[in-house]
Amino acid sequence: MSTRPYPSYKDSGVEWLGRIPAQWRALKIKRLSLVKRGASPRPIDDPIFFSENGAYAWVRISDVTASTKYLLQTYERLSELGRSKSVALEPGELFLSIAATVGKPIITKIKCCIHDGFVYFVGLKENREFLYWLFSSGGLYQGLGKLGTQLNLNTDTIGDIRIPIPPSDEQTAIASFLDQETGRIDALVKKKERLLELLREKRTALISHAVTQGLDPNVPQKDSGIPWLGRIPAQWSLRTLKHTATFFGGGTPSKDNLAYWAGDIPWVSPKDMKDETVNDSEDHITPDAIRASATRMIPSRSVLLVVRSGILKHTIPVGINSCPVALNQDMKAIVPKIGLDSNYLAWFFRGLQSVLLLEWRKAGATVESLEHDLIARTRIPCPDEGEQQAIAGFLDRETGKIDALVKKKERLIERLREYRTALISAAVTGQIDVRNHAAAVGN
Repeated sequence: MSTRPYPSYKDSGVEWLGRIPAQWRALKIKRLSLVKRGASPRPIDDPIFFSENGAYAWVRISDVTASTKYLLQTYERLSELGRSKSVALEPGELFLSIAATVGKPIITKIKCCIHDGFVYFVGLKENREFLYWLFSSGGLYQGLGKLGTQLNLNTDTIGDIRIPIPPSDEQTAIASFLDQETGRIDALVKKKERLLELLREKRTALISHAVTQGLDPNVPQKDSGIPWLGRIPAQWSLRTLKHTATFFGGGTPSKDNLAYWAGDIPWVSPKDMKDETVNDSEDHITPDAIRASATRMIPSRSVLLVVRSGILKHTIPVGINSCPVALNQDMKAIVPKIGLDSNYLAWFFRGLQSVLLLEWRKAGATVESLEHDLIARTRIPCPDEGEQQAIAGFLDRETGKIDALVKKKERLIERLREYRTALISAAVTGQIDVRNHAAAVGN
C-alpha cells in the first residue's frame, strides 16, 4: 500500500489535530449536531418494560463491548412501554458510550433503544462511517483522559470537541479505505492468533506427554490405576504428594503496622505469578512481619501454587522461586523431599492443569479455590530422580523454543495493532491522502 500526504496543509488551530489538508475544516461537534443522551425506563429491572417480541432492541454497554463496528444484535428487547421511556434509534445511526467502556463508538444496524450511558447525534449530516473511524482513533479525546475507562465524557464535553471535517466525498473515501485496510490487518492478526493458540496447545501436549510417558517411547507400560492419568512407564512408581513433599501456606501481616512492610523479603501473591520462575515480588516485608503473622520463609526451589484466585477458572499458575520468599494466604508452597525433583513436579502440574483443576476443586464451592487435602492426596507418577531431571531438562529446552516462537508472534501481533491504530489516526486526520487508493479500488 502506497500513501502520500495531501498537496497542501493549514493549521487547524486545534492542539491535538495540528495541520490538516487545506480544503478541510475543523469544527466543534455541536456545530454539526445536537449531542443528546439516551434514557432508561425506571426501574430498569421491571419486566413490564421488556418483551421478546418488542420492535426495538435494548442496548447495554456489554452489547457494544462485544461488537465491533456495527451493532447487529442484543440480548433483550423492549416492550412498547419500555421504548416510550427510552431513546429509540433507527438503523444507520451512530452512538457513543460514556460509561464503562468509555469512548467506544458504534453504528447500529438494527432498531434499538439506548440508555443514559450513551450519547447520540441529532440532525447529523456528516458520514457516520467516517465519524466512527474518527471516534475510534481516540485522538479527539486527548486531554479528556485515557480511552476505555478513564474518560470523563458527557454531552457538553463531546459537543465542545473540535474535529476534522473533510469534504463529503473524502469522508466516504477515508471510511472505505479504513474498512478495507483494517479488515486486512484484522484477518492477519486473527491468523497469527490462531498460530499462537496452536503453539500453546503443542506446548501443553509436549509437557503432558513427557511427565506421564517419559522420553523413551519404547519402554513397557502399565496401568496407573488412576482414570485421569492412564498408563505410565512400567518402572515408574506412584507416590502420594503428602508423603513426598512438605506443604506451607502463607498469611498477610497487618497492613496497619508500617514496620512490617517495605522490607527486603519478597512477599509473593497471585499477582506475582506471571512467570514460571519467581525472582521477586511487588510487595516486600520485614523479619518482624514474619515473626508476627502466619506467613513464613519458604526456601528456594520450592514449587509455588496459586490456590485462591479468579484465574483458577482457567489455569493454575505454577512457579519455582529462585530465592527465599514469603507467601500471602492465597498461595501454597510445596517443598519436595529427597527423591522428588522440584522442576519435574512443577512441569507435572503445568502439563496436567486441566484435569487437576477439576480434581482439586471442592464440589459446590462458590469461590475459585483449590483444596489442600485434595492436592495433598494426589498421586503422581515418579521415575527415579535422574530421569525426573532429564525430563525437566528436556522440557526446559523444548518449551523454551516454543516460548521464543510465541513471543515472536506476540510482538508481531502487537506491531500489527500499533500499525492499525496509526493508520486510522493518519487517515482521519488527513496525514495521508487515500483518495487515489479509493479510486483504484473502485476501478
